[in-house]
Amino acid sequence: MQERYQAVVLGSSGLVAQRLQQRLMHHPMFTLSAVAGSSERAGSALLDIPWRLDDPRPQFPPLQIADIHDHGLPQRLFEMGIRVAFSALPSEQAQTLEPHWASSGIAVFSNASAHRGKEGVPLVIPEINSHDLRSFGQVGYPLACATNCTLLPLILPLAPLNQTFGLTQVKMRSEQAISGGGYRLMDEINELKHQFNPEISGEAEKTAAELKHILAWDGPISIRCERVRRNDGHHVFVEATFDHAVTPNSAKACLEAWNASFMGQSHPSAPIVPLHIVEQIDIEKHLFSDGLSFEDAPNPALDLQAGMGVVVGAISCPNPHTVCFEGYSHNTLRGAAGGVIYLAELAASMDLF
Repeated sequence: MQERYQAVVLGSSGLVAQRLQQRLMHHPMFTLSAVAGSSERAGSALLDIPWRLDDPRPQFPPLQIADIHDHGLPQRLFEMGIRVAFSALPSEQAQTLEPHWASSGIAVFSNASAHRGKEGVPLVIPEINSHDLRSFGQVGYPLACATNCTLLPLILPLAPLNQTFGLTQVKMRSEQAISGGGYRLMDEINELKHQFNPEISGEAEKTAAELKHILAWDGPISIRCERVRRNDGHHVFVEATFDHAVTPNSAKACLEAWNASFMGQSHPSAPIVPLHIVEQIDIEKHLFSDGLSFEDAPNPALDLQAGMGVVVGAISCPNPHTVCFEGYSHNTLRGAAGGVIYLAELAASMDLF
């Protein structure tokens, strides 16, 4: 059995950072060897950082938070044997810190938006454009990005439909969980008894740009994103137009055939199949899909597939060239921490670091 890669998480107290820490505890390919956080957190014991997730805190090793802004830290960690970094940094910090960490020789897999779409930095969804990982390191340092969490329930069904029927236009609106805005926003909204501002600045533009980049497609797209009072789960409502005629049955057959091509994947975080097709989406019952079944209350530290499937339902065709569907996924698992670790698993299997 191959020895596990030593990994550092860039981020100590945010929701995605703690999801990363959680999922690395029992991961078969990576081991949590260090955590780097803000200068204010530096020197604190990892076990003393307030735990933000609903799941029980894992029994973490006795690590102290290192200072993310310590210029010499990446090189020291590299010399200690750490070879992988998972970044949950805010975008403004990721802009400068991620290239600095990657320049030390540590392969950086980022959940931040700072470098998405940058020339030479792969922006990859494993099931759709894994070939783009071949550019890993071409900017002079090993850095790759996962996508925006809102994109996943939209693009995973669209990708096979585009391959078969030829996508010409997309309209989407989203109902997004408040955890997508971080624990401070989640605490603030949950404390409010009255209406909150549902607007998500820049979300529609990011989602549209990343969809076009991943699919290498440049058709018209209209997206409206709104926050709803729900802790987890992004729900999208999609109307897509195609070149070739399509029916509900042919659309479902297309998605099922695409699913079948992924049966037997060996990556630990890969869902059993990418798309979990149902008649109607139930946002309470369908949050934790592994592609074939739904867990009620899984432990994401142990069950790496739960929450990694994208649920697709309400498939209909109002006319012969249009498909309407709903998509639903767990935004901090498939859309964030689970997705970026899945990306690193793929890169490791391709011997890219």
